[in-house]
Amino acid sequence: MRLVFAGTPEAALPTLRALLASRHTVAAVVTRPDAPAGRGRRMEPSPVAVLADEFGITTIKPIRPNEPWFQAELRAIAPDCCPVTAYGALLPQSALDIPRYGWVNLHFSVLPAWRGAAPVQHAVLRGDDITGATTFQIVKALDAGPVFGTLTEPIRPTDTSGDLLERLAIAGADLLVRTLDAIEDGTVSAVEQPTEGISFAPKLTPADAHVDWKLPAHLIDRQIRACTPDPGAWTDFEAARLKLYPVLPYLPGGAAFVPPDAGPNATALAPGELRVERGAVYVGTGSRPVRLGDVQPQGKRRMPAADWARGLRAAPAAIRLG
Repeated sequence: MRLVFAGTPEAALPTLRALLASRHTVAAVVTRPDAPAGRGRRMEPSPVAVLADEFGITTIKPIRPNEPWFQAELRAIAPDCCPVTAYGALLPQSALDIPRYGWVNLHFSVLPAWRGAAPVQHAVLRGDDITGATTFQIVKALDAGPVFGTLTEPIRPTDTSGDLLERLAIAGADLLVRTLDAIEDGTVSAVEQPTEGISFAPKLTPADAHVDWKLPAHLIDRQIRACTPDPGAWTDFEAARLKLYPVLPYLPGGAAFVPPDAGPNATALAPGELRVERGAVYVGTGSRPVRLGDVQPQGKRRMPAADWARGLRAAPAAIRLG
C-alpha cells in the first residue's frame, strides 16, 4: 500500500523504521511543527522529522490537520492508508476520509483501557500488572474506533514509563505492520471495542508529578516511575525543585529485598524526613522509608543521592522534603 505515516516523538521511530522495511511504500510523513528544545530553547524538528529527512521522505508539518492546504496536499499524495503512532493532534473527519482504508492508529494500551495521551504512564501509576498495544481504526471520538489487533506486555516491578514505552514501541511497530499487511490482504476485520472497562489517561502535568511524602511508599514508588522520564517527579527542597528518579525500598542492614508496600519497620522516619546511612539517603513516607536513587537539583546535573547529601548545608536530620 501507499502510506502517509503520522508520528512525532521518539516512541514513533520504531514504527517508521518498520514501515520503511515493510512491503509498503511510505510516500510522506506528517509530524508536528518544529518546537523549542534544550537549554537554549532552539527550534528543533521532531525525532520523526529527523529520521524522515535521513531517508529523503517528504515531511509535512501542519499546525492543525484541519488546514485546507494540508488536506489538499494529502489528497494529492493519494495514500491508501495513513498509519499513526503518537502523532499528537486530533484529526478532523475531513482528513480521516481521504485515504480509502482510513487512518490506523497504534495505541500503547489494550483498549478500551487507558484511552488518551498518556496510557503507559497511567498503567504504571495505577499499578497494573499487564498492559499492551492496540491497532485500531481512527474515528472522531477519542481512541474509540474498532480494533484490528492487540498484544500484551507485563509491567515489571521496576519499570519506568520510559522503560515500558520503549518495549511497547518496538513490539507495537511489528503489530502495526502486520495489521497493514492484513488490511491489504483482506484477512482482517475491525471489531468494535467493548462498552465496559473504559478508562482514560490524560497527559500528566508537573503538578501530578509533585511527590507527597505522606502517601504510602508503594504509591510514591509508582508515581516516580510513572513520571520518569516525563514530566519528571519532583519534591520541594530549599524553595526549589529537586527532581527525583526511581526510589528503592528501605533495606535495613543490607536485608533481603523488601517490597515498597510492606508494613512499617523499626527504623521509622517522619514523612519527608531524611537520613544518611552507609552512603545511602533514606526519606520517610506514610508507611516505610524509601531509599532515594538519583536526584537532580535545580540548575545542576543528575547525581546519586549520596553525592547530593554530602553537599547539604544542614544536617540531613534537619531537612524535610515536601
